[in-house]
Amino acid sequence: QVHLVESGGGLVQPGGSLRLSCAASGSIFSIGVMGWYRQGPGKQRELVAVITSDGRRNYADSVKGRFTISRDNAKNTVYLQMNSLKPEDTAVYYCNAAIFDNIYWGQGTQVTVSS
Repeated sequence: QVHLVESGGGLVQPGGSLRLSCAASGSIFSIGVMGWYRQGPGKQRELVAVITSDGRRNYADSVKGRFTISRDNAKNTVYLQMNSLKPEDTAVYYCNAAIFDNIYWGQGTQVTVSS
């Protein structure tokens, strides 16, 4: 049994910053790719950023230069540093992780960017 738990969401003004965390727990030997996705109001879930176990990163064009994904393999945790937030970044943010042959998802954390 594997669980992913996100934290760090909240309400922030445009131009502000937030840092999301996602910790994996359970029967884990190693984690492959970890990532962040988001689903805005009335929109489909979309990729935000992913990071491999050796640190290679990939970002959606809409967040390049503003968001940074990182991970701590010893803690089975992935982070998303979000700077220069815009109202269009408002969404529920989900983390996921590839463990053995399965993909696991967290429950999501709400990020609202509004003045």
